Order: sequence, then structure tokens, then C-alpha cells
Amino acid sequence: MSKAGIDRVLSAPPIKRSFPPVVDHRARILVLGTLPGEESLRRGEYYAHPRNLFWPIVFALFDAVPTPSYPERLAFVEAHGIGLWDVCQSGQREASADSTIRAECPNAIDRLLDAHPLIGAVAFNGSGAQRLYDRHFARRPALAYLALPSTSPAHARIGFAGKLERWAPLREAVRDRTKSIEAGAVLFSPLRAHAPREP
Repeated sequence: MSKAGIDRVLSAPPIKRSFPPVVDHRARILVLGTLPGEESLRRGEYYAHPRNLFWPIVFALFDAVPTPSYPERLAFVEAHGIGLWDVCQSGQREASADSTIRAECPNAIDRLLDAHPLIGAVAFNGSGAQRLYDRHFARRPALAYLALPSTSPAHARIGFAGKLERWAPLREAVRDRTKSIEAGAVLFSPLRAHAPREP
């Protein structure tokens, strides 16, 4: 390798990697970020930066107060039908700046959606997540897609109240999807399907 090539390798931003998804059979919506930020990587937690508004917003949407316990936070989103993941499985990025992400490898999001057919919507936590998703995946006609403002402290132009209002569609998407599934379960339940006809 030439000296110029070695210099490029040595000066390249470090490769960052995402966490496993947080999702179970109750998931109705999948929230996608880009890659974990520096504080999240250090702590091994989604949205760990103390000024990231993700946890305050999600708890507020359901009239709850955020718990300091990370396992309890994960249990809260799962109980409310929310899954978490990032678009990128890995990628080069300078610090926590999403605009510098390059040479990214996407997560197996299609496989996850196939494995969890009750997910009816995908929500992008910021325009960076949306841009990277659209670069690597085709949108599915059966899914709704929500473009939400980033909860990152790097995007502080919109305050908490403004972001909370613009994240409200996430709550509505979860509730609408749950109602739709419950209605379908009643409509196609074995008892209803084999009910005797009226004489």
C-alpha cells in the first residue's frame, strides 16, 4: 500500500457498531436511529446521552415519568409496542455526527420486519435515519413511515415541547395498529368464524 493509502486508512474515522434490536412479539412500531452516539456506546445503552430527549418524550407520550433504570426503560417501550434499532449495523463516523457517517453496513431490518409481522409502522428518529434507510431499503407499501425530529442534543433547534408534539404520531400509530389487530382477531376468531347461522 502506498504512503497516501496508509495515511487515508490511519486518518479514517473509527468504525462504530450498533446494538442488538429491542423488539418482541408485542412490537407495533419500529423506531430507527442511525448509529449509537458516543455516550450510548460507552454505556451500552440506547439514547444514553443525558440531553437526548428520546426517553423523556416516549414516557411523556404515555403520561409516564422516565425511570433511571435502563432495563425498566426497555421494558416500558416493549410494553407499549415500541421496538428500537438503528439503520446501520456499522459505519465510520466522527464522534456522534450523523452527517459524517460513511462506508456503512445496514442492519437486517427487512429480516426483522418479516419476523415481526405485527409491526405496522417504521418511525425515523431524525432525517439521518430516514436518509440512510432509503439508501439501503425499499419502502413497504403495507407499512406507514413516520419522519420525526431527531431527539439528539445536536438538534436542539426544536425544544422539548415542540418535539413532543411532533412525536405524537408515534403514540397514535401504536394505538391504531393495536386496535386494528384486535379488531381482526375478533373478526377472524374461531368462535366467530364457525358461529351457527341464524335460522
